[in-house]
Amino acid sequence: MTPRERFLKILKFEEPDRPFVKTPGAWVETLERWRREGWDGRPLHEVFGTDLILNVGVYYGPVPRFERRVVEEDERTITYINHEGILIREFKEYGGNSSMPQFLKFPVETEEDFERFRRERLGLSFELRVPEDWEARVERLKRRTYPLMCFADRWGGFFGPLRNMMGLENLCLAFYDRPALIERMMEERAESIIAITGKVLERVEIDFFAFWEDMACKTGPLISPDMFRRFAFKHYRRVCDFLRSKGVRYIFLDSDGDVRELIPIWLDAGINGIWPCEVAAGMDVVELRKEFGRDLILMGGIDKRAVAAGGEAMREEVDRVMPLIEEGGYIPDLDHSAPPDISWGNICEYIEYLLRRAERG
Repeated sequence: MTPRERFLKILKFEEPDRPFVKTPGAWVETLERWRREGWDGRPLHEVFGTDLILNVGVYYGPVPRFERRVVEEDERTITYINHEGILIREFKEYGGNSSMPQFLKFPVETEEDFERFRRERLGLSFELRVPEDWEARVERLKRRTYPLMCFADRWGGFFGPLRNMMGLENLCLAFYDRPALIERMMEERAESIIAITGKVLERVEIDFFAFWEDMACKTGPLISPDMFRRFAFKHYRRVCDFLRSKGVRYIFLDSDGDVRELIPIWLDAGINGIWPCEVAAGMDVVELRKEFGRDLILMGGIDKRAVAAGGEAMREEVDRVMPLIEEGGYIPDLDHSAPPDISWGNICEYIEYLLRRAERG
């Protein structure tokens, strides 16, 4: 089988010729560490002998992008407006993923702000959303042997993208104080997701679509499930119905944190897969399978902390998810991109053990 055929077999809970083991993602700082410790710079899937999931690479956020503009700078910090129009302060010594920046101001505070933002930055403008080599990329993707996702990263959902526009506190208050604005923003996101993805599907067949939310912390969702169902359910349903009408069978959602209370909403709306299943937040893929059965496809769920520890802790963690690999409907992967406390030796040990256990069962 090709990796794509193998991947789709697993999502159907059918038996592949061998397991699909996804190549782990990694922070910038992690890649720098791995180079220092022995990685020769070759693509990781070639080094490890693992599988890839390709991404269409279409941008769902504001276009034209905001020009990065430095507002203030001192010896330790830099304050700037990023490409999404958010005013950010961060430490100079902690670039990449290693620290959370301070979010100072967001582009939408009022209804008027949103209408201007929508008019100026959220139009279809498809030519601004695709890579410069779009036509050549389309032809390559038509000949692919790996599975292809259309990932609406940071702007494909009904909480995360609104937070990007308003900030978390203002957004949570707006659900109570300005419900009409919330409804208008969600309507816009649904319309844009459908329009952008529709243009993608005119050119290439995708194997799954992925929403992005990041709407939970370690102890649960950032909004009550009842409130989110009231506002967001119909918009998820609208997008999922559109995708299914175009032949997209698998619809995933990416959110960190403990999203267990939100899963029934997503299942009812037509979403049938989640990742990365963050273990530190209680997202145990074995327990999720027991609770939701084959209605929910799972990806991720291997504790990155155990991989950082290495040795027996890592092996026990891989062994823990083996029943899901054997059952199907599960793609083993770390529960987030690899942070820099994972050494090159430990990631190699993890991949070698995972491949061996997955093959052997």
